[in-house]
Amino acid sequence: MAQCVHFGVCGGCAVDDRAYIDKSAILASALSRAGFAGAPILPLIEIPLRTRRRADLAAIRIDATVALGLHRARSHDVVDMTECVLLEPRIFALLAPLRVLLRSLESFRRAGSVIINMLDHGADILLRLDAPATGPDRHKMIAFARANGVSRISIALQTGEAELVAMLAPPLITFSSVPVEPPTGAFLQASQAGESAIIEAVLAGLPALKPKSRIVELYAGIGTLSFALANHARVEAYEGAADAVTAHDLAIRRHNLAGRMNVTMRDLARQPLKLSEMAGAAAVVLDPPYAGAGAQMKNLAASGVPRIIYVSCNPDALSHDAALLRGAGYGCLTARPIDQFPYSQNLEAVAVFEK
Repeated sequence: MAQCVHFGVCGGCAVDDRAYIDKSAILASALSRAGFAGAPILPLIEIPLRTRRRADLAAIRIDATVALGLHRARSHDVVDMTECVLLEPRIFALLAPLRVLLRSLESFRRAGSVIINMLDHGADILLRLDAPATGPDRHKMIAFARANGVSRISIALQTGEAELVAMLAPPLITFSSVPVEPPTGAFLQASQAGESAIIEAVLAGLPALKPKSRIVELYAGIGTLSFALANHARVEAYEGAADAVTAHDLAIRRHNLAGRMNVTMRDLARQPLKLSEMAGAAAVVLDPPYAGAGAQMKNLAASGVPRIIYVSCNPDALSHDAALLRGAGYGCLTARPIDQFPYSQNLEAVAVFEK
């Protein structure tokens, strides 16, 4: 790429050429460290630039101006973002009017953050501010949403719960033809293309299934994978975040899918699924947080489930967790690297393990 004006200052990109980082080699190394030397690495899928549909940006007031962007590398300073080859253009176009809005708010005194998710009918924005919102502040936010095609705008005082300010269009995101209303600021895969590549790799890794086959899904979120999996078998999904479970379950009931799937709230770090709860499953699919599956991995490795499909955004966590599967007698069938984090060491991958 042409070097970004922020490269070397902004903490978002580690290199200025995707070719400098061999992400297939990163995945192969992670699996080799886990004991799967020579694991079949499928061709790398590179996600196009300017497709990132989620932004979590820092904001800071500096005298009469507002800086909005990512943190400076190894610093709490905020680099005011004036260009970005990663963000979807519709998100980037919101940054200038957001600076104007933030500068005008009494509830934004010094520092805050802005989370933007691009949904089916426009942006969903969560402003985390450092003072209570006033009546005039709320009117300004509503006017901003109307002027910029925002589907929903919400606020939160620092790390507190989000409060809806305005909903001007249905805040929906569609997974495998099923619309879901996510909580504001919800986790989404970084891009639509990345999400599609992950789903395709997960479905390709499924074993031969029968109509009554059962898939256990861990860390199911708002249903990114769940609704695709439900087209192939019955899905028992587990998720620890209450608001995600509420959104997931509502979509299931609205679309009459209760006979094919269900979602249960479960903190898998504190209450991992037991061996008996996974017994008889044709496959377990998991998309754990960045740190990996933690306490759940011991039971998963001991479960004897014939097929485990692990979606990873952290090669080090994948290596650690996969080593437990190796020790329990699993082999690695395939691993698909997906580069939806260009110019960084971060890597999405889907690894398929068989007992």
